[in-house]
Amino acid sequence: MPRGLTRTTTSTFISTSVPRTTPPICKLPFVFNRRLPRARSVTWTQFLCKCSRNAEDPVEISKYKEAFSWRMAMAGLKPHHRIALGVSGGPDSMALCVLTASWKANGLNAAGESSGFIDGILAIIVDHGLRAESKDEANIVSNRVSQMGIRCEIAHCDWLDGKPKQGHLQEAARDMRYQTFQKVCDQHQIGVLLIAHHADDQVELFILRLSRNSGVLGLAGMPFTSQIFSTHSHSFGGVSNNHGILLVRPLLDFSKEDMYKICLWGNQEWVEDPSNQILLFARNRIRMSLRNSSSCIFKSELQAVISACRRTRSYVDQVCSKLINQAVVVINQGYVVIDLQILNPSKAEDICLSRFLALVLQFISQRYRPVRGSASKLLLDYIRTFPCKTSLTAAGCYLCPAPGSKGTKTLVCCSVDCPLPSKTQPFHACTYGEQEHCVPCELEQVLVDGKLYSDQLVLDESNVRFLNVTSESVLTEAKRLGMLSESTYRNILLLQREETKRFKSITELSSDSKSKREFKSVNILQSEPLQLGDACYFMSRYLVTWKLNEGIDGSAFSDKANYDLDLGGESWQCHCRSCVAEVRHMVESDWLYLAKLSKCASTLDKFQQQGVLSTDRVEQIPEKISRCLEYARLSAQRAIFSLKSIPVAARGGLPVLVNPQGLLLSIPSISFNSCPCLVVSAEFKPRVPLGGGHSSFI
Repeated sequence: MPRGLTRTTTSTFISTSVPRTTPPICKLPFVFNRRLPRARSVTWTQFLCKCSRNAEDPVEISKYKEAFSWRMAMAGLKPHHRIALGVSGGPDSMALCVLTASWKANGLNAAGESSGFIDGILAIIVDHGLRAESKDEANIVSNRVSQMGIRCEIAHCDWLDGKPKQGHLQEAARDMRYQTFQKVCDQHQIGVLLIAHHADDQVELFILRLSRNSGVLGLAGMPFTSQIFSTHSHSFGGVSNNHGILLVRPLLDFSKEDMYKICLWGNQEWVEDPSNQILLFARNRIRMSLRNSSSCIFKSELQAVISACRRTRSYVDQVCSKLINQAVVVINQGYVVIDLQILNPSKAEDICLSRFLALVLQFISQRYRPVRGSASKLLLDYIRTFPCKTSLTAAGCYLCPAPGSKGTKTLVCCSVDCPLPSKTQPFHACTYGEQEHCVPCELEQVLVDGKLYSDQLVLDESNVRFLNVTSESVLTEAKRLGMLSESTYRNILLLQREETKRFKSITELSSDSKSKREFKSVNILQSEPLQLGDACYFMSRYLVTWKLNEGIDGSAFSDKANYDLDLGGESWQCHCRSCVAEVRHMVESDWLYLAKLSKCASTLDKFQQQGVLSTDRVEQIPEKISRCLEYARLSAQRAIFSLKSIPVAARGGLPVLVNPQGLLLSIPSISFNSCPCLVVSAEFKPRVPLGGGHSSFI
């Protein structure tokens, strides 16, 4: 047995870890008793905090399986869909494997392929490599899952910047884990990933976020489904696809004890991660406190509060979706315009307006971190001013009045002055052979079917409890509404205060240590060179491609053809044979360069007037070189005309192609090319769509 690995068997576990008391039935979230198409209504009050029935009771197991199938249908999933499972080997993920394998096999009416594996399901085991025994543990888990008929892949993490320090270990491991999940799903063309988070995880997260002063939307916890987007994009036949993957948590209505019972029924063993006992981590401390002090009544009442927060979150998301559709116009040059008259900020609830602004700014900045705190308050005050005639920089974005609107419309564009890396990322073009399973089409259908379920829950403002409640008063309001008893209210406050104290002390210690360090200024990262024919993503929003026009014979442009034109300190050259370029954002000097180039009456005449070329020398210039020089002048004139239609604030976000010497080759968004040989395009394709992608808190 590898050192550090706890192998838990059915006999030893049930005698030490499963309580034998019979608690009251728990109250559950607001949609559990709804009837949905193709799925029989399930009595969900049997699934939390129940300890009295035997784990092998066929009636109980049948209800677990039925409940799981119902939740999968709510996500828009059917047994024939290709899915991946995030598996750690603990009781939660092993229970997920048991239920998924049963759901898949029963739905397909077959055991799967001749190899003995169930078709269309892959378990992903992430070996973080943070402990010496992790590799052996991953192999043990892989063997157990394979015996269930589930294919496995073990993904090993590469910590390029070194392993994370203890205080940030869980957060860093989580980020690495999800990056790895996305990468493996990408490689296998799988669009859906199941995660084994359950109801007890939601309770822990609620206490954690309450101690961090999260708002009502944060207290709603983890979504049932959410669309997350890969940092790597792919192309099929020249068409960019970045649908990301759909993250589904089908066990959110099951308790931790349910996980153990399902494993026992499936005759599955599991491993216990020893790091879960380290009290340095906030989640572990909260888990221990809940285990020692909470009863089923406590969890039941707390679930009711979480349910009310989720109801509020669903309502706010619905309102924001309508506001985005009605009041926001996306411009292909990478900015948006908000019509304040349609938005009517004065009548929108603060929580809805803040969420709306956060979604718009996240779309423009393409940051994954949400807008919070003082930035959110600043934006709220700004947008409520009507007409809005001032400018503001916040959360990586620049807001100003839209030209000609007299403050009735607000323009939101990327702020190039913020310390965001101006980097490019490679773009992978897949072969047609990789389209055996059309994941984008399958995923789109799953999203459509899942939305049909969530749309049935049309919330009314009168049913939303915490719409005008601050994070500090959520518990007070819940107590006033009768959701919390006095004892539960006091226990939650005690847990909150204890964790808040720990959080503040750690924060102060961290800030003291940071103040003693020397910090270097943030520099904008240089873009990696782009080879001829390559494609890249620029600032996570533009798909940039470049190549030479095959219709023009490159040999006609001699390497010696290098004619300079004096543009007052700038220079223009024919660089038809350049094979390397860099992508950066547009700067003021690019505009000035275009202006000077466009004013040349005739490029060759200008050469002669400046005495750079004699008449005899001009006659020796190849005809195609002459056309190339004249082309740049006309292209600059067209580009200037196009630039005038783009607000000044938004011009800085446009991608520009330059050669290794920094000389301008192309500004594809305004159709400027320095040579007719160049074929450059920049398509506005942000990774994360407006609205953040599909998510559901039902």
